[in-house]
Amino acid sequence: MTRLPSLGPRGEGWVAMQFALLAAIAAAGPWTAATGSGPAGIALVVLGGALIVLGGALALRGAVDLRDALTPLPHPRADAELVEHGLYARVRHPMYGGLIMAAVGWGLVWASPTALILAGGLAVFFLLKSTREEAWLVERFPGYVAYRRRTRRFLPLPSRRPGI
Repeated sequence: MTRLPSLGPRGEGWVAMQFALLAAIAAAGPWTAATGSGPAGIALVVLGGALIVLGGALALRGAVDLRDALTPLPHPRADAELVEHGLYARVRHPMYGGLIMAAVGWGLVWASPTALILAGGLAVFFLLKSTREEAWLVERFPGYVAYRRRTRRFLPLPSRRPGI
């Protein structure tokens, strides 16, 4: 169980806050861009662009693998089934992880300290949102605790400590 609030019957408030934070990150990039040129500026753009592409691919693949279980709301639908195949065999929240990666990339492309700070805030937000979501998933799916133990939270990378 978690003490985090539901913010609506199906978590609508979490979704509203997520979109507001993503909009703030998108706006902060060009509004607070630092001037960067030369090799360091080019390196930031290349690294940031790579993170945007990889994060977008991770999020898109997560959405595709969810198929019929996909919902914008964190509370699982009554007819949903636990997805443990495809990307979800290795990571529980690839769309959140992909959005975090893309947000960091956006901040790097624009060399925006504000966007990077907000991307860090997005990571904390998704940690909290996924904790609330997982409490609902544990209630809905008896096998979720075992699934959580064997998979990572945001990125499909090897880990010594599963469940992170």
